[in-house]
Amino acid sequence: MKFLSFASAALLAVAGCGGSSGAETATAQEFGATYTGEATYYDFADGSGACMFDPSPDDMDIAALNAVQWAHSAWCGACADVTGPNGSVRIRIVDQCPECPRGNVDFSPQAFDKIAERSAGRVPITWHFVPCDVSGPVAYKYKDGANQWWTAVQVRNHRLPISKLEWSQDGSSWSDTERQDYNYFLDAAGFGPNEVHVRITSIDGQVLTDQLPPVEPDLEVPGAAQFD
Repeated sequence: MKFLSFASAALLAVAGCGGSSGAETATAQEFGATYTGEATYYDFADGSGACMFDPSPDDMDIAALNAVQWAHSAWCGACADVTGPNGSVRIRIVDQCPECPRGNVDFSPQAFDKIAERSAGRVPITWHFVPCDVSGPVAYKYKDGANQWWTAVQVRNHRLPISKLEWSQDGSSWSDTERQDYNYFLDAAGFGPNEVHVRITSIDGQVLTDQLPPVEPDLEVPGAAQFD
């Protein structure tokens, strides 16, 4: 019997609507912890989902995290090493599994194949978060519909989970943004019409500062550096 879960909380994130918020927060302590649970898989995995990343047909080692540990999308883009009955795989979190209990992870079929026979459907796993094997600097994407009066920014290609994004007109006075369940950092009053400085903080406290062009919907730009 095949066990499938309906991981795509992305349906709840369409047009800026948040998905299930999750009950926990993301901390450095949780990043270093080891978890046990069960693995399932979902047939429609393509790299997109509640994290609102683009499909990644060339990287299908992806998964959806259970709703309890979702933490308002704080683990979006995080990587984890998972061990199952037949082997191990490093997966990237791209979606939420609303009905999965704490410790459970819902895989793409391709990733599930690396830890168990697909026919098993549901298997026990042990896993922990790890830095992602990314190349190049972090990247930033303005959300579709973003403008100078309502600005949402997503951080992409990050080696470590992002805990905070701040912005500044002059690089000295910083304003907070609010992380949304759909994995964008929002300033509901907007960044204004000009270039801005942004400052992101990783889950272990590292800080990167970049300068972004004026807000333009769907614009993605590279940053200058990557977390260690």
